[in-house]
Amino acid sequence: MSFQFSLEEIFELAEQIERNGAKFYGKAAGQVTDQNYKLLLLDLVDMEQKHERVFAYLKDKIVDQKLGQGLLDPDASAVQYLRSFADGIVFDLNADPSEFLSTKRSLEEILRYAIGLEKDSIVFYYGIQELIPEDLGKEQIYTILKEEMRHITFLNDKLKALGKR
Repeated sequence: MSFQFSLEEIFELAEQIERNGAKFYGKAAGQVTDQNYKLLLLDLVDMEQKHERVFAYLKDKIVDQKLGQGLLDPDASAVQYLRSFADGIVFDLNADPSEFLSTKRSLEEILRYAIGLEKDSIVFYYGIQELIPEDLGKEQIYTILKEEMRHITFLNDKLKALGKR
C-alpha cells in the first residue's frame, strides 16, 4: 500500500531512525559488561542524538521556507525510492530495533545487528540526499552519511577484534 508523504514527513522518518538507533545503543550498553564496549555504545547514542537534531533542524528549515514540493526530482525516482521504505518494503521504519535486545545478546550479535541498522540508515539517507538542494542542507546530510559509514567501519573493527568476522 503506497501513500503520499511530504518532505517534512521524510525528515520525521529520519529523526525516528536516529531515535531508534539511540535507543538501541543505549539498551545495548546496558547489556555489555566490557567497559570499553559500553563506552563505545554510549558514544554511538550521543552521535545518533546529534543526527536527530540535524534532521530536525533541516526539517524546520525546509518547512519555514515552505518548500517540500517541486524539489529537484524530475522522474520522481528519489520519492519512489523513499516511498518503498515508508511502505516497509525495504525495512520497517516503525520497528523498534531495541526489541532485538529483549533477550540477552552476545556482544557479537549486538555488533552485527548494529552494522545492519547503520547500513539501513545509509540507504535511507542517500535517498533523502537526492531530494535536497545544495543550499538547503545537502552537505549536512552527506556529513551524516559519512559518519554512519564510519560507524560501520568502527563496529566492524570491533567485531574483528573479537575474532568474529
